[in-house]
Amino acid sequence: MQSTRFDVIVIGAGAGGLFTAARLAHRGYRTLVVERLDKVGGRASTDDIDGFKVSTGAIVIEVGGITQQICDEVGAPFDIREPKPPLLYRIGGKDVDVTGGGWGMLLSKLTRQGAKLVAGIGAARHDTGLPEDQISTAEWVSRYTKNERVHGIFRNMCALIFAVGSEDLPARVFLTYFTRKSAFKRFGFRPEGTIGLWRGLADVVQARGGEVWLSTSVTRILLERGRVIGVELVRGGEEVSVSAPVVVSDVGPAATVELLGEQNVPSEYRDLVKKGDRPTAMISVNFASRDRLVEVPGMLSFASSRRLAYIANFTDRCPEMAPPGWHLYVGTSVPKPSIGDFDEAAETELLLEDLRDNIDGFDERARILNVAVTRDDWPPQRAVAGFDLPHDTPFAGLWNVGDGVKEYANGGTTACAETAQLVTDKIIEAYPVGAS
Repeated sequence: MQSTRFDVIVIGAGAGGLFTAARLAHRGYRTLVVERLDKVGGRASTDDIDGFKVSTGAIVIEVGGITQQICDEVGAPFDIREPKPPLLYRIGGKDVDVTGGGWGMLLSKLTRQGAKLVAGIGAARHDTGLPEDQISTAEWVSRYTKNERVHGIFRNMCALIFAVGSEDLPARVFLTYFTRKSAFKRFGFRPEGTIGLWRGLADVVQARGGEVWLSTSVTRILLERGRVIGVELVRGGEEVSVSAPVVVSDVGPAATVELLGEQNVPSEYRDLVKKGDRPTAMISVNFASRDRLVEVPGMLSFASSRRLAYIANFTDRCPEMAPPGWHLYVGTSVPKPSIGDFDEAAETELLLEDLRDNIDGFDERARILNVAVTRDDWPPQRAVAGFDLPHDTPFAGLWNVGDGVKEYANGGTTACAETAQLVTDKIIEAYPVGAS
């Protein structure tokens, strides 16, 4: 077996893994990123389908938050183009822009009870105004109104931000996000697709003396007396042992336990991981057209739909994502139930019916590029927000990053960047460069 040594090994070239690797490489750690796929990005990457740059997960990237901060810190190109307005809501057949008006303007267009809901959201800015943990977002909204369009807005915002249904997301999480965090105010698209962001971070790793090994599978995390000492992997058909005092896993806590060997993991931690392994699910229809199908520059969410949570229009801001003369879109839904098993064929058909209802002549004018169902071990989110596991593990030198160990009330690639920052700060403090 061949062997080599690095300061840090990062398992998985997804968002959390690459933010971690780029930040550590920038600080002087000789870093190895190991990815089983033949491209970077993991579940948030981009496929080329007949010249169309089709998202495989992350639809948009937040602007002005921690994602951009880390890119600026390490010198990775950000290059996100913002649509303006970023998000419209289809209410009663009209596309409404509530930019600057917030929840008050939005809810006032839906129901006379809007003021009560706005007051409830305002109260959540204080700890005493947050509902108890076991109340779902759908249940919390029901305290104020039975209006279906209001419930539709909240359901689809849960899908948009957290990739889960409002009946499965704690209201405390939803309200904390929208009253105390960035609340999805600024976002945009990369002209090469989301993979462009990850390629930039991978380039930083390699420019700082690290390496990114694609098409390489980690088979085992190596332990010695309660601490990690490296990994075993298969690269180019050959077994390789790589030594390092620090290993960061971006493949999810459950997969990390498998790589450790369940028999080597304390039962308390095994049970914690099994309890927190609550992947969500999502269905996306990627489609294209010669003529413009929706009159929005960015994203369109819905007050009334069977399942359709939003449509994203990529090519108004990034025409490079499609061949000349084409427009590129995605329509996305969260199935029912959003956690656990569901009828994939039936849920997909409900999404397609919504697209037909909201786009005139959809069957004749739209070219469906693919239908992507993300679930189980390849989910849009590895854990429902509010039920995330800790970054730390029972083993010295081993951490998890990514959307299975998010901070409270966060989601998507922004949450992955946040976990990367927290974990890299711990590594920098505990394992100074050159100390090993």
